[in-house]
Amino acid sequence: MDRIARALELARQQRATLVPVVKDETPDHIEYTETRKVEVDQAILRENRIIVGYGKEPLADAYRLLRTRVLRRMRQNGWTTLGITSASMGDGKTLTAINLALAIAMEPNQSVLLVDTDLRRPSVHKRFGIDLEMGLEAHLGSGVKIEELLVNPGFERFTLLPCAQPLAGSSEVLASKRMGRLVDELKGRYPSRMVIFDLPPVLVSDDVAAFSTHLDTVLLVVGDGKTQSRELARAVELLEGVELMGTVLNRTEEHSKGHYDYY
Repeated sequence: MDRIARALELARQQRATLVPVVKDETPDHIEYTETRKVEVDQAILRENRIIVGYGKEPLADAYRLLRTRVLRRMRQNGWTTLGITSASMGDGKTLTAINLALAIAMEPNQSVLLVDTDLRRPSVHKRFGIDLEMGLEAHLGSGVKIEELLVNPGFERFTLLPCAQPLAGSSEVLASKRMGRLVDELKGRYPSRMVIFDLPPVLVSDDVAAFSTHLDTVLLVVGDGKTQSRELARAVELLEGVELMGTVLNRTEEHSKGHYDYY
């Protein structure tokens, strides 16, 4: 675990000035008039380990704890945009992004928009078992209105902006003015809503660096027993200048009694 401790220490080097917490005015119930509502198969959700929302699922407690800590930091600093990435592929950053977003949406006064900005290998919609004709790439490439692309997969206060097809030149797209305008629009529509971006791994490309100017903060997912210490150190180095909230240790076998799986 020394490698994790070293990375956490690096993450703590940046500190933000605290601002007053703004009261959230998100209604307890939201009617989706423009957003397309899709009924998802709960068996697919369980198969893909989307477990938040099932009250008796022991592993969901890990995500609720993560939610509490993330929301505390976000609200203290007045942040509304969060990027979730990892050092390399297979560390579980997409699953973490989904379950964290759903856990946050369970808060009565909090709504969440999850945006799939892993433009090289978009997969968030697949985790929900949703078939798509188009997604974020249609807005960025052809100007399709965002209202036509938003999806609610049956969870209260949770909306998904999926990406259906990979996009060439992803780092240039993420750094483009059009992408900047989109992020500003997503933030401005509902000031009380948190926007979470599922990003590519840091070591795969420069996509995260290109997009980081649009983010308030970033979470780095670490695969226990998978992420090498040199990979983690290099990822933290590449995130220099980015507000790194901290790391999420995924796939650890140090689980509490009664937790029948690894997280």
